Amino acid sequence: MDDGMLTYEDYPPGRQFSLGPKLVRAEEIIEFAREFDPQPMHLDEEAGRESILGGLAASGWHTCAMLMRMMTDSHLLASHAQGAPGIDFMEWRKPVLAGDTLSGNSTVLEARAMRSRPGLGIVKMRHELKNQNGDLVCFGENSVMLQMRSGPEIAA
Repeated sequence: MDDGMLTYEDYPPGRQFSLGPKLVRAEEIIEFAREFDPQPMHLDEEAGRESILGGLAASGWHTCAMLMRMMTDSHLLASHAQGAPGIDFMEWRKPVLAGDTLSGNSTVLEARAMRSRPGLGIVKMRHELKNQNGDLVCFGENSVMLQMRSGPEIAA
């Protein structure tokens, strides 16, 4: 396979992928909250200010969705990713507020061939997002399954 897409072999330990920047707009915080997490601090600026979050804040799940979009734009759409077996952990350290700009990186921690699925490798990654002040807002780790360059073809 030589189609220019990233494969397992392109994810050695230590490789980093830049994420963002992503401006977080009040409208998207409210839209996401209405659909998936309708708590007051995610729906209303005043309720957010009165909460411990200090302003209209994105749901942690919204932060995860934005992280997923940044990972997809950064490298997953340009790869032969085959999905993920789950998330090892995710921590939200600081509120993501309307007007914040998020950026960060994904770093490959380890990579190994999958014994159970010849032609696939599993890559463990750590993701960190910071706001415009350099404050860590969230971090987590998960593994991604990637097709190997010389392994058996995966049906589309």
